[in-house]
Amino acid sequence: MQLALDTTTPAATPVAGPRPRVVGLDLSLTCTGIATARWTDKIRTKLRGDARLAYLEDAVASFIRAADLVAMEGPSFGHGALAGHEDLAGLRVLVRRYCHRHQIPYAVLPPSNVKLYAAGRGSATKGEVRSAMADRYGIHTEGPGRYDQADAAAVMAAAYDWLGCPLASVPERNRAALAGCAWPDTAPVVAR
Repeated sequence: MQLALDTTTPAATPVAGPRPRVVGLDLSLTCTGIATARWTDKIRTKLRGDARLAYLEDAVASFIRAADLVAMEGPSFGHGALAGHEDLAGLRVLVRRYCHRHQIPYAVLPPSNVKLYAAGRGSATKGEVRSAMADRYGIHTEGPGRYDQADAAAVMAAAYDWLGCPLASVPERNRAALAGCAWPDTAPVVAR
């Protein structure tokens, strides 16, 4: 699956037929957030090394295998703590390879674009993203993993907007975040 870096904000054109199944991911080695238009969840583990990567690969696959589009938050290059950065990059590659092998289109959204889309600022805090998801979409995330689930929900909501079937109306300032993300060359075709 070839990704293209989009430098323009796509027009929101309604999609005919059933809404595609989009799964949003906020990949993490300790608590991965997952979101669809109907629910959010998390994958937590205390495993380390290759055992952790194998566990996360299988767990993420169980959530995305029926997706029409997988959207994931990309790397945070400015993040101060680089512990585990190689394994986290490896996890992203494992998810991308799974999608490629199973012909599931995928998108990668930079963290600042996710924050801009959700909260209107590319430097928004995790709490601001979580609040914005609750206020705009009614997606309330609680307990451990609440910020990871909120981030995954923001990624998922942005992907639906890119597909032309936004889950809610967002200001143009927020929609501008859709540009500069790595979207698949073509939108998924849904035939159900």
